[in-house]
Amino acid sequence: MTRIIIHIDLDAFFCAVEELFDPNLHGTAFAVGGLPDQRGVVSSCSYTARKFGVHSGMPMAKALKICSNLKIIRPKFKKYEQYSKNVIQLLSQYTPLVEQISIDEAFLDVSDLLGSSEALAHQIQQKVKELYKLPSSLGVASNKLVAKIATDVGKSRSKRTDYPYAITIVPTGAEQDFLAPLPVSALIGVGPKTASKMDSMGIHTIGDLAGRAERELTDLFGKFGHELFLHSKGIDDRPLVTSHKVKSISTETTFPKDIKDEKILRSTLHDLTQAVCKRLDISGLKGSTIRLKLRWADFTTITRQATFDSPTDQEALIYAKVCELFEMSWRTRERIRLLGISVSNLDTVPKQLSLWDAINSAKEEKLSNALHNLEIRFGKKIIQRGIVNSTELTENKD
Repeated sequence: MTRIIIHIDLDAFFCAVEELFDPNLHGTAFAVGGLPDQRGVVSSCSYTARKFGVHSGMPMAKALKICSNLKIIRPKFKKYEQYSKNVIQLLSQYTPLVEQISIDEAFLDVSDLLGSSEALAHQIQQKVKELYKLPSSLGVASNKLVAKIATDVGKSRSKRTDYPYAITIVPTGAEQDFLAPLPVSALIGVGPKTASKMDSMGIHTIGDLAGRAERELTDLFGKFGHELFLHSKGIDDRPLVTSHKVKSISTETTFPKDIKDEKILRSTLHDLTQAVCKRLDISGLKGSTIRLKLRWADFTTITRQATFDSPTDQEALIYAKVCELFEMSWRTRERIRLLGISVSNLDTVPKQLSLWDAINSAKEEKLSNALHNLEIRFGKKIIQRGIVNSTELTENKD
């Protein structure tokens, strides 16, 4: 049976959702993202803004320099998540084999469906537009690699002035011919450094890459060389992953200005810990490895981690460990640009406790539940745990 994979990309998704609630944005230069004076970046931008050179990931301050009339829209992630869920539910009506790879992209395996895959792609595009008023582009091929690249190629070649609404079909057997004229940077994993190295070797297109021997590529790029060899010929046997196991839960924040105030830093760590612990609670998970991430003013980034003997979801324990890691890492008292924490080695199995651990854990759990109930009834800021400076605790213990 011939394998047929459809890749769908919701065009400029955040912007498209914003236009649903403010039609006046249509046809204007606007970007969704952070504020320029707070080191914000562009999360998404309209196609009108793209004509000026604005693109996602660009610092918002730079975007304003090259497009002075750019309108900035603060992101509304809950709305985006809801529309994303709606589209995924629609796709699941066609086939249960749906792999969501980001908030605005997914693969569908439609190999078992009867009829023309091109007609199906048009039908899906039309349904997404009809039901949710969202633009989309699709690629159809025999595997995930080529289907994804087909979508990207279709979008780049679209002649429309607004959203591309592209549909690109790559017939089975034509994968290598389709890829051959494209730049090597179109392949998964080929970033600027790898592309530059290939360029110095006379490898500019995927076709050039396909003409090299596998042994040569593995000698140059190791295990990745074998993958490059296959992908350059349009070969990709990866199955769709229809369920994902959460490997870690994390959160981070970038300060508007570099911070050296210890009280602010510790308060931020406390807020980040609260956010992670709430997500652990909602997910029914505990974790044993705590990781702290710090980025200095010069963008140097370090991570430090520690592991408990048993998984935990207790905020007090996690915050105490975060503070230990912070104290070990911030001895230089340098200004900090970014703080982040994560919990990994996740487990849903309750940990085994000693008698005294059980008593302390039970008290902690009762306190956490009481705080949670108060937040539900009276709001998030009705009450908060105290933040203890471990240095002060040591100095006053006698």
